[in-house]
Amino acid sequence: MATLVLGAIGTLVGGPLGGAIGATLGRGLDREIIGNGRREGPRLTELAVSTSSYGQPIPGLYGRVRVPGSVIWASDLAERRETSGGGKGRPKTTSYSYSVSLAVALSSRPIERVGRIWADGHLLRGAAGDLKTGGSLRVHRGHADQPPDPLLVAELGARCPAFRGCAFVVFEDLALEDFGNRVPALSFEVIAGSATGVAGEIARTHGFDAVTAPVAELEGYIHDGGSAAATLTHLARLTPLGVQWTPDGPRLASVAPESEAPTTLSDPVVAPEGDFGRMAGIERTRATLVEPISALRYYDSARSYQPGLQRALGEAGGGAVLELPGVLNATNARALLMRTRLRERRQSDTLSLRIAALDPKVGPGSIVRVPDHPGLWQVTAWEWREIGIELDLQRHATATPVAAAADSGAAWDPPDRQAVGSLLRAFELPWDGTGPDGQPQRFAAVGAPDGRWAGAALYHLRDGALIPLGESGPDRAVGGRLLEPLAPSRGLRFEPAAGLHLRLDHEAPTFEPATTTALAQGANRLLVGGEIIQFARCEALGEGEWRLFGLLRGRGGTEHHALVGHSAGTPATALDERLWALAGDVEFDANSRLAAIGHADDEPVYATLEGSGSTRRPLSPVHPRQRYPREGGLELSWTRRARGGWRWLNGVEQPLVEQDEIYEIGIGEPAKPERIWTSDQPRFDLSAASLADVVAAHPGQPVWVRQSGSYARSLPLLLTHLPSTI
Repeated sequence: MATLVLGAIGTLVGGPLGGAIGATLGRGLDREIIGNGRREGPRLTELAVSTSSYGQPIPGLYGRVRVPGSVIWASDLAERRETSGGGKGRPKTTSYSYSVSLAVALSSRPIERVGRIWADGHLLRGAAGDLKTGGSLRVHRGHADQPPDPLLVAELGARCPAFRGCAFVVFEDLALEDFGNRVPALSFEVIAGSATGVAGEIARTHGFDAVTAPVAELEGYIHDGGSAAATLTHLARLTPLGVQWTPDGPRLASVAPESEAPTTLSDPVVAPEGDFGRMAGIERTRATLVEPISALRYYDSARSYQPGLQRALGEAGGGAVLELPGVLNATNARALLMRTRLRERRQSDTLSLRIAALDPKVGPGSIVRVPDHPGLWQVTAWEWREIGIELDLQRHATATPVAAAADSGAAWDPPDRQAVGSLLRAFELPWDGTGPDGQPQRFAAVGAPDGRWAGAALYHLRDGALIPLGESGPDRAVGGRLLEPLAPSRGLRFEPAAGLHLRLDHEAPTFEPATTTALAQGANRLLVGGEIIQFARCEALGEGEWRLFGLLRGRGGTEHHALVGHSAGTPATALDERLWALAGDVEFDANSRLAAIGHADDEPVYATLEGSGSTRRPLSPVHPRQRYPREGGLELSWTRRARGGWRWLNGVEQPLVEQDEIYEIGIGEPAKPERIWTSDQPRFDLSAASLADVVAAHPGQPVWVRQSGSYARSLPLLLTHLPSTI
């Protein structure tokens, strides 16, 4: 801010030269007030992505961390093409999909397992180990006896290394459709033991004896290949470390004097010719040995390992920002920062002491007591000179618990949902009056229970072969099953008190009430078994359960199903835009089935077409009437209905959808009629003589009528029963 203000003032007063001078003064003032923002330690990566660079170090991983990895082998993109559609003037559609196989090195030391995997910021593998897309994953944990990966052996042959001592993963045929048919940016959650003793592990790896106290707050650590000295020096700022001299040589150890009684040094020795304390043999100073830490930058475990920053309480700026390639939560990070600042502030108190003799147990790193100087002191260096043994000491700061609450802040985590299998129902509906009247209106209701589901590929199974039809897409059809039986109904009137109870396959969908006008226009339609039902009111009961009230039964000419009713467990499907329309030229026979294959489907999910022939079958006549005239005989009549003519408008005759108006009038069972006549109008008359002959031959038998359409016959309508005698 001072840079901007003084730069502007300088420009106003002295022009461009004045502006430059003002900006320079402002930068100096900013540094004094805010600090220079200097960073110390290995720089944290901003969730880097997998790369493949020659000479790039493979880090050693400790605890639970998130790393990008290094690509060590990759195949070419594999292309797969699939053609669907075609026939009867419809164009063929060819879709292309791609996959890749690759190996990614993760750690230069063994690991326990791989957890979540992110691709372009979204979960590619969940906490349960489930891949969210097609392909397979193998994890090689980096032990000294691990065998080569079979895919790499097949590709590289005898030249294939086993990468022993290096943990890596291999993706085989990783599907790329979800990533724009390109290799996504990958990062991996790796679990490699515990990170609390990382300082000792690194020291022992480089041949040093080490006995270190654990850093309980540290959940993970990434050692990216820096020197052991630099790494341990960096860690020593966060946890007290020192070198102890033992009969076997130096040993790295945590400074913990509580475990043994400190040695008390002898009295100082006077040396008039010495460099310090000529009259007293001791000199005490207070100096800042390192620049104070004002902030700690780390990987936040509560934010999917994204970099986090905690500042010391009461610090507005200035000081160094310590970069820790470790995993912490916000509270532990701030507590560790405050404890480090407190310890370094106390350690700024130093002593230079000259003594005549040195206890063999005392050496660099030892904790001692000094006469007339209370507290504990740590030996940092000593030198044997003619005038005595000169020691450099600093105040030892014991571990002090620090309570410092902190919050990681809000972070977006991609949902980790388990993949679920597909649900499939296929059916043919009565013609709705749109499109060609002879083209079957067949639909597939493709959905899934609650969970992750991205759609399914649909196939027509015919003669043992799967014929691709296309992709359903991620929109799930709304379906479920009745929880209670639904009573039979004649389906003649609106039933305001009637209701049905069902549970949906997944909880997301919601129903909405509808007015009578909306119902007349086709709102709120359900296919329950083979019956089309409309509802006016709905009540959500929770966990996917609904009660639907105000029913219109037997819609679309399905009153014969309403007359039977439905048992509990009958499937129910919403007839809306989420259905997948099957092409009219897909031929179904008794052995044909529809198949759906989703990502989580180990085997295809099959469904047989329900209501086959419903689109082309004429509707059965209604309103049967009979009359016995005085002169004898029998007069029968009925009212014709038409496919697609669902609105009975006053003064308008129902259209004739069929090629000809033909009716079959029969006696006996419709499947095996005893006698049959035809008529080209909705009436049929029997003379007195004909009726007498019919009654004599078939007394008490039912008389029915059905319409003969262009493609099929309607269901029969019972007109009457013949009398037993005349």
